[in-house]
Amino acid sequence: MNSSDLPELLELEALVRLAGPKMETRLLCEVDAGTQRFPVQAFLLGSERPDAPAVGFFGGVHGLERIGAQVVIAYLRNLVMRLDWDETLQRQLESMRLVFMPMVNPGGAWLGTRANPNGVDLMRNAPVDSPERVPYLIGGQRISANLPWYRGVAGEPMQCESAALCRLVQSELLNRPLGVAVDCHSGFGLTDRIWFPYAHTARPIRHLAELHALCEILDRSLLHHRYRLEPQSRQYLAHGDLWDHVYLGADHDGGAVFLPLTLEMGSWLWVKKNPRQLFSRHGIFNPVIAHRHQRVLRQHMGWLDFITRAVGSHGRWLPSGAHRLQHEQSAMARWYGSKA
Repeated sequence: MNSSDLPELLELEALVRLAGPKMETRLLCEVDAGTQRFPVQAFLLGSERPDAPAVGFFGGVHGLERIGAQVVIAYLRNLVMRLDWDETLQRQLESMRLVFMPMVNPGGAWLGTRANPNGVDLMRNAPVDSPERVPYLIGGQRISANLPWYRGVAGEPMQCESAALCRLVQSELLNRPLGVAVDCHSGFGLTDRIWFPYAHTARPIRHLAELHALCEILDRSLLHHRYRLEPQSRQYLAHGDLWDHVYLGADHDGGAVFLPLTLEMGSWLWVKKNPRQLFSRHGIFNPVIAHRHQRVLRQHMGWLDFITRAVGSHGRWLPSGAHRLQHEQSAMARWYGSKA
């Protein structure tokens, strides 16, 4: 594989050289896309203690949404460039784990498709079936790989990219005092949204109180921020969501907290500012004009750094006891229009 065919992989190779032994590189699997073979990799920084809090950053689940991978890589670059001189970052990494999987679907990026090279939409690929009515096609379908949002054949193992993501989350983010996943996407609406599970049902998840507490410190810390934090089910329901699958499979009874979040960048705003992007499949999901692309990379650094700091300082804001009950009641009122 010639990594220069995918600029994102070339940049990741450069970051590996710059970080040296301070960053672990892990090959999760390899995928074929025509005559090309691409690695699916993870990059890890910080404490190896199993009881350290951890945050994972994921991008490129959908091959067309290159900006998601690029945002994750931009944040990884920011950290790598500070490893030698930033004492605050060095102390931070002594007590927490940072996990990066920037290119979940390099084969789809190479082919310019939402799906992977097998025609499977990785975010519809998990064995989670909604008991509720989901939108036709967009909610996931098993009719044909020639149609979008294909889930794959029922009963077959998940695609290697999907399975690799789940294994990484299970080994690095679960069973810790706090594990947070941030999955970066684009293509929905005019507003940047932060979604949390569930995608397969409108019922609340178990950790609503923790999510509300996170939302509260976000509102206090990043004044006038552009993000709308909400359950994904508020927008639409879907089968096969990977984050629902991992969350449902986690052990929530031992005190560990796992919060999967999806950053859904509002790409319709980019199209509104440059309507010619409508005529490009790439332009519907990514900022095309150079200065706008750079602005998008910059504007999310504060949010990603906020999440890293919040995870590292979880003991100061994660609610417990009566405080947790208050957050749960506020969360039910805020997101579900009812009391807990």
